[in-house]
Amino acid sequence: MPQIKNKMVLIENADSKLDRKARKAALEALESALEAVNPKAIVESRLIVEGKTLKIGKREFDLKKFKHVFVVGGGKASGKMAEALESALGDKITRGIVNVPYDSEPCKTQRIELRNASHPIPDQAGVKGTQEMLGLVSQAEEDDLIICLISGGGSSLMPLPRGKISLGDKQMVTNDLLKSGATIKEINTVRKHISDFKGGWLAQKAYPATIVNLVLSDVIGDPLEFIASGPTVPDSTTFGDSITVLRRYGLWRQTPRSVRGLLVKGQKGLIAETPKPGARVFRRAYDVIIGNNRLATLAAHKSFQSAGFHSLILSSVLEGEAKQVGTVLASIAEEVMISGNPLPRPCGIIAGGETTVAVFGKGKGGRNQEIALSAALKIIGKDGVAIASFSTDGTDGPTDAAGALVDGKTIARSCEERLDARSFLGNNDSYNFFLKLGDLIFTGPTGTNVNDVSVVVVV
Repeated sequence: MPQIKNKMVLIENADSKLDRKARKAALEALESALEAVNPKAIVESRLIVEGKTLKIGKREFDLKKFKHVFVVGGGKASGKMAEALESALGDKITRGIVNVPYDSEPCKTQRIELRNASHPIPDQAGVKGTQEMLGLVSQAEEDDLIICLISGGGSSLMPLPRGKISLGDKQMVTNDLLKSGATIKEINTVRKHISDFKGGWLAQKAYPATIVNLVLSDVIGDPLEFIASGPTVPDSTTFGDSITVLRRYGLWRQTPRSVRGLLVKGQKGLIAETPKPGARVFRRAYDVIIGNNRLATLAAHKSFQSAGFHSLILSSVLEGEAKQVGTVLASIAEEVMISGNPLPRPCGIIAGGETTVAVFGKGKGGRNQEIALSAALKIIGKDGVAIASFSTDGTDGPTDAAGALVDGKTIARSCEERLDARSFLGNNDSYNFFLKLGDLIFTGPTGTNVNDVSVVVVV
């Protein structure tokens, strides 16, 4: 069954034989990327139980030494991760609590309770589940094992406002940061310092139990402290860094008083900083990254090769403003057509990572849709060129689309429908532009999250 639900519609939207071939290759590469980062399959392949020995990657743990095994965590992929973990460990698990999004695909677990919560803006259900996780790990002792299942989206799904900060104040800060154009590292720097769970606090409250952190990375470069805001790893950032981020994006004055007050007190040393590198609470904590964007881009690369295309991974750490990235990707397609660089035709070029969008308009869209729309404006009239970009979690921005697909005839088709592409782009309304053309990519919630994948195809 195709993972892109409207795959055939997207292919049939082509106006030429070459465009059809390019669209088909682009979509098949994206589907291959998704298949490679299926969290259940990844956990099953990386986690092995032989008798009383638990093998995770290169590490081994003697289960006979542990009185209890607790499971906690959260994220868009954590439900499927929990299902695979419970399948492997069975009744060796004492109890578990994991927060997952409301629209998650149902997963079969008995010992691990899956709690639904909100993403990307946290809600009270997320707070309640997180409080129960802390209650669970707080009872753990030195001869207990805690397995944490961490994936993208965990920051929002595991909220626990610090001090006198209310959930409403935390929601406001989160919403403002998401719209500001701040990077995920900057956003999570702030999140860690207004949380009683993230930024290493979970590890401190679980000490001296042994912690094994299974991570599906959604942060460029896989820095553990920023994936789900690093609840079990040391934090290198400070209260001062958080203030700097809010000032950098012009948000400091509109930030709720409770948040500003806590950050200023922290900067002055009046309240405790997040646990730092070298702290004893991390001596019994082990981290294993089981999947990331690189895994997805490699799968797309192999898909192109299998189809007889020349292929190149441009990057798996792509960042920048989405509109500008779309223009750059389209420029590469033009270079291929003009000079055969960096690859001769037919070719597929892959770029993974996560861009940002500074929201100034009142429309609806996401970073991948903006990449596609800006790219379409650069490849007007080209035949046999397709550019697609999507979020591996199946949700691009506050929309039900994963991304969008364009070719050299997209703008001509939009003109026939009396759609002004530049106006839609300026209003951050890429969703409604592509909805009218039928070129949105729909996967539904995928149950995984390793950032975004963009592909450029020239045939």
